[in-house]
Amino acid sequence: MDKKKLMLLMGAMVVAIGTALAARTLFVGAAAPKAEAAQVAPKGPKVLVAQRALPVGTIITADSVSYQQWPKEMIQDAYFIDGESDMNKLLGTVVRYPVTAGQPVTQGALVKPGDRGFLAAALGPGMRAVTIPVSKQTGVAGFIFPGDHVDLVLTQQVKPTDSGDTLKTAETIVRNLRVLATDQSTETETENGKTVVKTASNVTLEVTPKLAEKIAVADNIGKLSLSLRSLADSQADLDRAIAGGNVKVPAGMSKEDEDKFLSQALNRPVDAGATFVTGGDVSRFQRRSMPSQAQAQRATASFQPYSGPSFGGASSGRPAVIRSGPVVRVTRGKVTTEESVGSR
Repeated sequence: MDKKKLMLLMGAMVVAIGTALAARTLFVGAAAPKAEAAQVAPKGPKVLVAQRALPVGTIITADSVSYQQWPKEMIQDAYFIDGESDMNKLLGTVVRYPVTAGQPVTQGALVKPGDRGFLAAALGPGMRAVTIPVSKQTGVAGFIFPGDHVDLVLTQQVKPTDSGDTLKTAETIVRNLRVLATDQSTETETENGKTVVKTASNVTLEVTPKLAEKIAVADNIGKLSLSLRSLADSQADLDRAIAGGNVKVPAGMSKEDEDKFLSQALNRPVDAGATFVTGGDVSRFQRRSMPSQAQAQRATASFQPYSGPSFGGASSGRPAVIRSGPVVRVTRGKVTTEESVGSR
């Protein structure tokens, strides 16, 4: 091969290699993303935000609110700002105005224990607050605190309609009442990390309007006592009510609405199925029940004053006896007599 052809071949190879490199650079450059400056979110302080919807009366807990970054130009004086407010001091406060999920919680939306309007805000919709007097014996020795649930027991002595003994009774008239306050305190006092036990003279309970009337009457009938409920009792009662069909969860509810519905049902007072005990259930020497009105009238009519010997008359010549118990009629042949079977 002569020198001229060799030079042409080498020149063609150089052109081919250059074309290939240019094409590769073109395709690679088109596929590469363009570098753009990242948009930086406006920096601002962290504010207290609701993690879920907080309706009126909601008690603030650690999982209901948290601090989140918020644009500086949208900060308001009413917001709780991280570093300027202590969230631990907000736990136990009650929501006065409804707060939607993701919305900052304002200072006016919360009511602290002891503040004006706290008790009204803590009440559920349609509920009332009543206060009853208690003592060390009737108030579980001071071991009842705001937020606990109790049963209400009425103890009374019923006067008999005859000459027998009084009927001593105790009955549970209302169950599952939420304690709102003890004396004038709506929060539990702690000292060195330990709960301070104090004997209260008054306890404020959350009730329905009808139960408020019932408790007012019961307070005049006899002595009211509190019976502290276990934390598991309310859930067990709710499970039985759901299984029995007494509580029905509406269909199509969201998980959040269903939890709210069950929470309200869990804290609802129970006015049905009252239980009672009488003196006869405790001691054989006490009366178990009261005689009926008809029995009392027959016992009174059986009294006949002594009028001396009599022959064939109404009087038998013996002093009459006051029959204080139930009376039965016994027929022997053609003669019918009334016999007392005792006062119990």
